[in-house]
Amino acid sequence: MDSPVKSGTVRERQQLTTLTPPDGGYGWFILLACFLVFGLTFGVIKAFGVFYMEIHSYFEATATGTSWITSIAVATIHCGAPMASALSARYSHRAVVMIGGLLSCVGMVAGAYAQNLVQLYITVGLLTGFGYALTWTPTVTMVGWYFEKRRPMANALASAGECIITFLFTPLFQLLVDHYSWRGAMLVLGGLQLNLCVCGMLLRPLNTPTKLPPKEVREEEGDLPLDALSQTKSSSEGTVEGTGKAQAQKARKAELWSKVQRYVDYTLITNPRFMVYSMFGVFAALGFFAPALFLVPYARSQGVEEYQATALMSISAVLDLTGRVFFGWVANLRLVEMVQQLTATVILLGIVLLLCPLASSFLELAAFSSAYGLVYGATVSIHITVLAEVVGVQRLGSALGFFMLIRSSGGLLGPPIAGFLIDKMSDYGTGFLMAGVALIVSALFLLLLHQMNRRAQGSARKGHV
Repeated sequence: MDSPVKSGTVRERQQLTTLTPPDGGYGWFILLACFLVFGLTFGVIKAFGVFYMEIHSYFEATATGTSWITSIAVATIHCGAPMASALSARYSHRAVVMIGGLLSCVGMVAGAYAQNLVQLYITVGLLTGFGYALTWTPTVTMVGWYFEKRRPMANALASAGECIITFLFTPLFQLLVDHYSWRGAMLVLGGLQLNLCVCGMLLRPLNTPTKLPPKEVREEEGDLPLDALSQTKSSSEGTVEGTGKAQAQKARKAELWSKVQRYVDYTLITNPRFMVYSMFGVFAALGFFAPALFLVPYARSQGVEEYQATALMSISAVLDLTGRVFFGWVANLRLVEMVQQLTATVILLGIVLLLCPLASSFLELAAFSSAYGLVYGATVSIHITVLAEVVGVQRLGSALGFFMLIRSSGGLLGPPIAGFLIDKMSDYGTGFLMAGVALIVSALFLLLLHQMNRRAQGSARKGHV
């Protein structure tokens, strides 16, 4: 029988091995799953502008009322992110993502039979949105686990799925709507959402230990100290059976709670840098989702033919893909601090959106779509990487959930605020102005975060002297 010292050493070696990100290997399949999840969630949301025009006309609704469908879905994705993280900790990432895929399908199919906007809010907004939350959050977290040195590039490649699916689905949705109406097109989309279940099947945990991890690792992760578990075990063996079962059950509950706490770490709200970055997320979300929703309607209002209008989304998606891959590669070179690169792209994105109302012809709108897609891709390719740098990869799962929850207010209010301005001004261009201003404001929080990082680095250098 192995000595306690020897077996403990073996466990430590196994633990360190399983926690080391491979930066490749099976990680490429995790990346593929995340690529498809990005496309079948946020890619579908961006392409939903095709349905927007049809639903807006069918129910004779206002721009504000119709925009709530997308905004509720976006907000539900954000609000459901912490729950998705907690459920993944309790069960498994694979099971949670597969259930999310089923919910996404059911919500979209049920939405095809909606008789009013409220039913679309419930089905496509809440039900499908929650299904998206269950698929997106666990998958993105696993990419962070499987990649370390290549993390910026991995996140950029994974998020590229949003661009490619948007490029493919926007003309496809228009074709389906023309042939089968928006209800028939939504039924087809519901079937496509089942591919999220396939993405869940691809997920495999990086760390699957069958024994308790060593004391040092458990204490760092917030679990019960190993000696406390030993005392519980000794107590259960040395007392009556009933008391022993109660102690063992208490220990299991405490262990489960500590495991879930790693994914729902409420202490993050006391982290000033995390909260500043979350405020960036709120204002950025105000401007992120409105342009994609209103680009096709804006082009139609300028007299652009419907297939040319949908082609603008495809143009934007191609440049979005280019921006994600190229600037993800640039981020991997670490030429400048990640937060500085993000600040520059956010400011550029705001400026591009402010210039959009100047475009009226197809060629001018195509130029805008190209610039918007390129800078948007440069922005979203690294914002998750910056979050990992703010909180550390060990807390990424929990931080991602809380970040999405806090950001949900921006995702919920962005499209309706833009829609309200559009209704009041009778001009879709005002929606782009609102989005541009929101993004410029969000950049101010990134500048504050950069200053906080500088002060923290200065204090660290003084401490080593």
